[in-house]
Amino acid sequence: MHSFHLVSLGCAKNLVDSEMIIGGLAEAGWTYEESPEKAQVLMLNTCGFIQPAVEEAVDEILGLAEIKAQNPGQKLVVVGCLVQRYGNSLPAELPEVDLFVGTEGCHDMPARLAGLFENHGEQHAKVQLPDRFIMDSSMPRILTTPSFRAWFKITEGCDNRCSYCMIPSIRGDLRSRPIDDLVQEAVNLEQKGARELSLIAQDITAYGNDLDSESTLTNLLQRLLTDTAIPWFRLLYLYPSGITDRLLELMAANSRIVPYLDIPFQHVSTSVLHRMNRRYSTEDLYSLVERIRHYLPDVAIRTTFLVGFPGETEADVEQLMAFMRDVRLDHVGVFPYANEEGAPSQLFPDQVTEEDKIARRDAILTLQAELSAGIQQKYVGRKELVLVEGLSRETDLLLEGRTRFQAPDVDGCVYINDGEASPGELVEVLISEAQTYDLVGGIVR
Repeated sequence: MHSFHLVSLGCAKNLVDSEMIIGGLAEAGWTYEESPEKAQVLMLNTCGFIQPAVEEAVDEILGLAEIKAQNPGQKLVVVGCLVQRYGNSLPAELPEVDLFVGTEGCHDMPARLAGLFENHGEQHAKVQLPDRFIMDSSMPRILTTPSFRAWFKITEGCDNRCSYCMIPSIRGDLRSRPIDDLVQEAVNLEQKGARELSLIAQDITAYGNDLDSESTLTNLLQRLLTDTAIPWFRLLYLYPSGITDRLLELMAANSRIVPYLDIPFQHVSTSVLHRMNRRYSTEDLYSLVERIRHYLPDVAIRTTFLVGFPGETEADVEQLMAFMRDVRLDHVGVFPYANEEGAPSQLFPDQVTEEDKIARRDAILTLQAELSAGIQQKYVGRKELVLVEGLSRETDLLLEGRTRFQAPDVDGCVYINDGEASPGELVEVLISEAQTYDLVGGIVR
């Protein structure tokens, strides 16, 4: 019997891979050890998408290596995007690591770890970059989220070729899971108590482009609605030009698909978007927001902006901020652009200084805080369904949950100051107060 400790970095898509690693190891008889000092194998699932994530991964590896140094016989295994991106250069840089496994090895980890405990372990490749693979519903997976909500990964890879992004080279081209298999996984998750599934991919609007004409996001959603009774389906990471009227009509007609769309715009300036190799313009984004709100008047729209892209001017930033004032988005994340080794934009002229990137990010975040404080007021006096997460992270005196308009981990929450409920319950809450990002209210009985 072997034991392991796993740290998972990066996005929700990476977390699903970690859950498959845990599930596979558990099925093979491994036990999870909460304390890293007590585990036989220390594992780290890394992100390597952007340089800050690479730096975080290296820091975490060095921290685990210190633990390993104090525990003779312990093994250190690094998996995921960092390995897929940098591959065979890693052993020389990080000799403390016993095994490196790329992004495609999460489903058969027990076999890959077996060599660490054999006498001829040195015969096993220290860096393993398996062939491209896509998960299916038969593979064991143990949720690390609460049982009432789960990330639901519908594709791997990406066919978009944004000039700043390394995802296609790390994760490969688009690979969609069949609808029948996704429905089976949703049924499995429902049987385990799932009340909310968040559909995720690099771009969920691209779902099925590599399959047949019947494999579309709307057809998948219709099957999920028909074949399960899961109350909430949430759509994350939609490419702006991939959002169809048919999808919006389906959402408008089915309240179980929550009125929430996470659409990474990245910018609004046509000239910047063109250099980013994004397939839309300023006018397209104004039109998109208007079209979404035509079908879904009460929708919450989340986006992310990348500021300081090569060639971005102060006028481009002003245009972005004017757009924010005009359309009043519910949730906004802002990130300073960073050059990535191998990405085309690394070589673009007119690079923006770090100082200007940070100043622009801070100005946009300040504006969004002002806008959000006003937008949030519309909820005061309304009764909203809230999915209860449990005791508040702020104080044991309050419960905490989320409305349909708040996604897990990235948006604000609802602090419930009156009434009792269990985690995973959907309860009606009368909103009595709105803060900049959070809401406050009591359960209506």
